[in-house]
Amino acid sequence: MNSAPQIRTLLVLGRVSNLPTIWSNCLAGWWLGGGGNVWKLPFLLLGVSLLYTGGMFLNDAFDADFDQQRRPERPIPKGKITVQLVWRFGFGQLVAGFFLLLFCGQMAAGAAFFLALFILLYNFSHKFFNGAPWLMGMCRFWVYVIAGATGVWGLNGWAIFGGAALAFYVVGLSYVARRESFRGVVPLWPLLLLTSPIFLALAMNTGNFRWRAIWISVVLILWTGRSIRAIFSGGASNVSFIVSNLLAGIVFVDWIAIAPDGSRWLSLMLLALFGATKWLQKFVPAT
Repeated sequence: MNSAPQIRTLLVLGRVSNLPTIWSNCLAGWWLGGGGNVWKLPFLLLGVSLLYTGGMFLNDAFDADFDQQRRPERPIPKGKITVQLVWRFGFGQLVAGFFLLLFCGQMAAGAAFFLALFILLYNFSHKFFNGAPWLMGMCRFWVYVIAGATGVWGLNGWAIFGGAALAFYVVGLSYVARRESFRGVVPLWPLLLLTSPIFLALAMNTGNFRWRAIWISVVLILWTGRSIRAIFSGGASNVSFIVSNLLAGIVFVDWIAIAPDGSRWLSLMLLALFGATKWLQKFVPAT
């Protein structure tokens, strides 16, 4: 196997097109934790990225038999890489990510342990446990906890509430994503969870802060509406298209979380990460 296909195989296994949304989570959580401690940011970003890609590798390893029947286009059933190697890569990245996050402090490292645990629970159970999307939501919640603990103020209510809003959004997204593997009609009730960041932002912010949250919420509403409109059109729904767009929308959820501060440079950075997510999705599938 030459190097180019091998590199692409690794990129597909790691769903690297979603990494900008992980960096967006890290930046938002870190900012809500008071920012600062800039020297810890590389450890935070790389450590959480490795936990994410390691989890994605293990997702394919756990699902190897299922994908053989339902998703033969995935790298393992196509024979692009052996399942044994995917297991090694996956666990190796989890260990490396946890090690890097030790440099972000004891609380961040403790949260990283729980993140790794929820990653394994999700990957093990998601094909037979209907409540698995809640485990996925908790994975993103722990990213906020890790990032908030890395900030100069440490973990606080802002990071916890921001992580909770993102968790509910990801739960809704994950229930939609299950239709990609199990087919059938996309359920409507999880779509309500996609609005949770908006309600939480309005509840947490007052005065000028609330107006900032409102106009950023409009951006999320418009993007989410564009993403899910096919569900209500009466025709066949392209679940991959819907889920890819909703994954990119995670950046807007993070943007709402930092609305009280109104930092221009951070807002521009998040918008750049949204653009990077959509650009990368052209080359590497998000799901």
